Amino acid sequence: MNKMERDFRPEGEAQLEYQDGEYRVIKAGTFVTCAVSGMRIPIESLRYWSAELQEAYATADLALKRFQETGKTP
Repeated sequence: MNKMERDFRPEGEAQLEYQDGEYRVIKAGTFVTCAVSGMRIPIESLRYWSAELQEAYATADLALKRFQETGKTP
């Protein structure tokens, strides 16, 4: 995506389908919401998500916390 395309992106929350190592945009937007903290995560900053739970996380620590809560990691 180049700079001009970014300027025409719809505002608001995006809807994504989280996959292993990538995601698919269902509805374009500028951010997604962290499933643990409720923080808005700009799409360009999205690094952590769960394909199994279909959730996004703002930080690695929050992702780990969620995985521990759901029994996905010891």
